[in-house]
Amino acid sequence: MGRRSAAIGLGVYGVAAAVILLAPVSYGDIVQAIADVLARLFGLGGFGSGWVEFVANILLFTPLGFLLTVLLYPRWWAVPLAIALSACVELAQIVIPSRQPSLRDVLANSLGALGGALVALLVIGWRARRRRRRERISATV
Repeated sequence: MGRRSAAIGLGVYGVAAAVILLAPVSYGDIVQAIADVLARLFGLGGFGSGWVEFVANILLFTPLGFLLTVLLYPRWWAVPLAIALSACVELAQIVIPSRQPSLRDVLANSLGALGGALVALLVIGWRARRRRRRERISATV
């Protein structure tokens, strides 16, 4: 993935995430419905709505960690920046009706950003090894 594609992806992600995270809407009913479906279909009664929300926050911030890692140099700045953005979102939710900021959300968001960053580092390393291998092959030909 090129830096330009990552920048465009980050812009699209940013708009979508802002709508989801800052809309004055409570997602409690949706989260509860997902928890009920998991309990009914898979017998995951202990997998309550709190865990559904936790996993959703992880998934929501995984693309941010990935895209920031691709864009930033040094790459390690991606995760602290994502954590700072997560904290800012939670602070902004203080003034939004029907939203409930929490440190648990910051933790889940941080885990998602870290996971995305790790995937990006794996992809970047794989592409670099592949490029070096191609260069060695073309140098011997």
